[in-house]
Amino acid sequence: MDFLLKPLSLYIHWPFCLSKCPYCDFNSHVRQTFDEEAWQEGLLHELERYADHIKTWEQPYTLQSIFFGGGTPSLMQPQTVERLIDKALQLWGRDPSLEITLEANPNSVEVQRFQALRQAGINRLSLGIQAFNDTALKQLGRQHSTQEALKALEIACDIFSRVSFDLIYARPGQTLQDWQEELIKALSFGTEHLSLYQLTIEPGTAFASLYNRGELILPDEERSADLFEMTQAVMNNSQRPAYEISNHAKKGAECRHNLTYWTYQDYIGIGPGAHGRLTCGPLKKQATRQKKSPEGWLRSIQDQGHGDAEIIQLSLQDQLKEQLLMGLRLTEGIPLETLVMPLEQAFADKIINHERWHHLCQNQYLDVSQDRIKATDSGRQRLQAVLDYIL
Repeated sequence: MDFLLKPLSLYIHWPFCLSKCPYCDFNSHVRQTFDEEAWQEGLLHELERYADHIKTWEQPYTLQSIFFGGGTPSLMQPQTVERLIDKALQLWGRDPSLEITLEANPNSVEVQRFQALRQAGINRLSLGIQAFNDTALKQLGRQHSTQEALKALEIACDIFSRVSFDLIYARPGQTLQDWQEELIKALSFGTEHLSLYQLTIEPGTAFASLYNRGELILPDEERSADLFEMTQAVMNNSQRPAYEISNHAKKGAECRHNLTYWTYQDYIGIGPGAHGRLTCGPLKKQATRQKKSPEGWLRSIQDQGHGDAEIIQLSLQDQLKEQLLMGLRLTEGIPLETLVMPLEQAFADKIINHERWHHLCQNQYLDVSQDRIKATDSGRQRLQAVLDYIL
């Protein structure tokens, strides 16, 4: 990469799904019909507008990753995907190792598009499988069967050079043996990246209502910890250690796009509810957020010329908090030299509670060396509580 070019990532949000999963709190919506041409034009408009916006900083960028998330972006027509990729490359160029990821479900209607999506420019597929158990899939509200998932994985691995897929564990009634068998099946496909999420109850979801009524019982804290520890052991033995709380990969196969978030680099977010972070000067960063409602987002572009809900300048204090929130998710932590504010200043300004920070280090939740800070395995397992305690 030319040393004068700053790496940039692009997130494109497609908000539509065939159905809403009961555990999902993402900005996803079920619509029977929508005007895909209008959506395509709206997204292309936002790409060009953001390109004009960041030109004012005279900072040349090159794309290191594009990520189509959702919702279910594999429901997009491949022609729409191709036009968006072509426009992004026209605006910013490409890093030689550009990663272009698209999220997909293993439903037959989407699998039929895999070859066309590869030809459109997608070089990494992320499959939302969630379980290799039909009872669990039904409970999770998924629209595919285990057999469909296995077939979709087989086809994806034939078409794409890089494939990842998601699984959810710590499900109601799940035993250690059940989960171990699912992990072994997952590893049998040989994919170099897996995202393994512990089921959590998110406010406003259907699962939250069931949980609050006592109709959804999750594994207790001890069982959840056992499932987590077994996950780490199995993945370490397969040479796919955790490089982030829920993400495991062989060395070099990490998701480059998500590393942009966790290492606090620059990214543009377009589409309903999409967020972005952009450096606009020395120690200056903008936070962008687009309107959340799909119809409201499209209407805003047509009526006002943009889909933004807000663009705000982040204070150094807010930047540091975000950097800690994201960077401590990584197993390797945060290099001290990259912190937007030295720790000593953060302690002095009372952004970080020094006494509590010291307490967490003593109790082996945080580890501070001469060149980096990181959360220990125990700290990452309860990272939100750690951050709430010190910030």
